Order: sequence, then C-alpha cells, then structure tokens
Amino acid sequence: MATKKERQRQLARDAYARRQVRQAQRVRRTRRLWATAIAVVLVLGAGTGVAAAAGTFTPSKPFTCTYTRSGTAARKVSLPPTQVDLSATYTAKIITNRGTIAIDLNNSKAACTVNSFASLADQGFYNNTPCPRLDTTGIYILQCGDPTGTGSGGPGYEFGSENLKGAKYLAGTLAMANSGTADSNGSQFFLVYKNTPELPASYTPFGTVTSGLNVLKAIAAKGDNNSNPAGGGKPNEKVQIERVTISKT
Repeated sequence: MATKKERQRQLARDAYARRQVRQAQRVRRTRRLWATAIAVVLVLGAGTGVAAAAGTFTPSKPFTCTYTRSGTAARKVSLPPTQVDLSATYTAKIITNRGTIAIDLNNSKAACTVNSFASLADQGFYNNTPCPRLDTTGIYILQCGDPTGTGSGGPGYEFGSENLKGAKYLAGTLAMANSGTADSNGSQFFLVYKNTPELPASYTPFGTVTSGLNVLKAIAAKGDNNSNPAGGGKPNEKVQIERVTISKT
C-alpha cells in the first residue's frame, strides 16, 4: 500500500500532467486562431488587390455594331467602325445657312446610331446638303441627311434601331428617319421643333438640342410647299447644312 507521501507525490504528478495537457491544448487553440486570422488577412488582402485593380483598370467587353451594305451611296463613304466606346461623350454642331444647332448625342442609349452619325460627319457626308422636308402640320420636324435632296438618298448601308422603348419626340429631339420598315436606318435624320406625340416609337432618338431650337422654329415659321406625299414638303426658305462637326470626350 502506498504511503501518504507517495500518494501526495502521485497527485502532484497527475496535476502536473493535467496542466501540461491544458497548456498543449491552449497552444494548439492559439495556433488555430492565428492560422485563421492569417487566412482572413490573406483573403482580404487579395480582395483589396482586386478592388484596387478594378479601380484603376476595369476591362469590359467591346460593344459591337453591325452595318450592312444596302443600296447605292449618295456619297461614297466607308462603313463606320464596328467597335464603339460606350463611355465616350459626344456633342454635335449642325451648321446651316440659317444658324447653328448644338446637340448632346445620347451615346449610352444609342451607341451604334451615334457612331454612324459621327462617322458620316467626320467623312464630310453631310457637308453642303439640303434639308428636303419640313412638316408643319400633325408632326413638327425638319428632315435632313440626304445629299441628293430627294428624301431617298442614303450612305449605302443600313443598321438597326435603338432606344425605342418609351421613345418620345419632344421639342429638341434628334432622331433617325427610316424607310418605314424596322432597322432601316441610314443617314437621314430629323429634328423636332415642337412636341410631336403623334409619332409612334419607331424612330431612334439619339440626341437632344441644347441650343438652336429657335433656328428650327424660325425655319418652320416660313412654312413648306406641301410637296411631300408623306406630309409637309420642301422648306419655303432653303435650308442647307454647311457641315456637321463632332466633339468627343
């Protein structure tokens, strides 16, 4: 039988062993906590790196437009580039013999239309061209963009319509004319000088007049010759586009 002193020694050894076990457990637990913390820091660091990269460089898929050869070009021009910059901001000035009309182009909602308009302007397609149609009853528009002055000329290509959902043709709207069928846009466009709710949402709106609405109203005040079967006719006072300039930022 163990003596009292031996039992005390055994109890002391058992207590020491338990302390060692608890110490080992604390060490393992502390190591696990540090490992978790380091992993979190690494993950957050990686996330921060990605965010920083995204802040300085955000790759995006290129936006592609389709322009299809169609008909005979009123003036020889190249097709517009198919890759467009959705982040760009465009303004235009339509300089006429009756005054200058400044326009903010809606690149974010009608990128392919703006791209085509800018391309034609840069190639001089609109230089020294008449505006063949003015309408002063029912719809209130000045239509331009045909170098032949007949209302049937175009750039030799067509492209699809855009931005039609909820389209409204308020005074100051710049929109594409078409042949009466879907996706038949070319070079012709019209400027609305008075609210025209009668127009169906079939014509791509791609800009808003910022100055020069008074020029359009003055043209309309002179009237038209009622020669166009679709309505209106040639302006009684000739309207000639001298040139169209485009600014991009």
